[in-house]
Amino acid sequence: MKRAPLSLIVLVAVLLGGCTPFKSRIEAAPVAAAKLSAPGLTDPDGTPIERVPFRLGVSSATVEKMAKQQGCTGGQGAGLVTEAGPVEVYRMRCEDGAMRGKMFMARCELRQCVKM
Repeated sequence: MKRAPLSLIVLVAVLLGGCTPFKSRIEAAPVAAAKLSAPGLTDPDGTPIERVPFRLGVSSATVEKMAKQQGCTGGQGAGLVTEAGPVEVYRMRCEDGAMRGKMFMARCELRQCVKM
């Protein structure tokens, strides 16, 4: 009796095993915007103030350029406030320039951004 070549045995094993390596894809879970309560910070009504962690978005660079045109520079840059999607809201803290101490906000819909 002749022995089958090893490559033929491997081919038969793959064919009998099906295409499961190609069907089973592990998808990353969407990252939820975690809100952190700032200890001791409350609004005038006594409701605790929540801080949104800094996250970059698709249009962060565009919003930073818009802010720079308005005189807002410095800080971490433009951070995503809402969930990523077709409509996103960005916020940038102005630490230098004409708008020092203020916030620049922009709304981007399908990467078309306008100042809020």
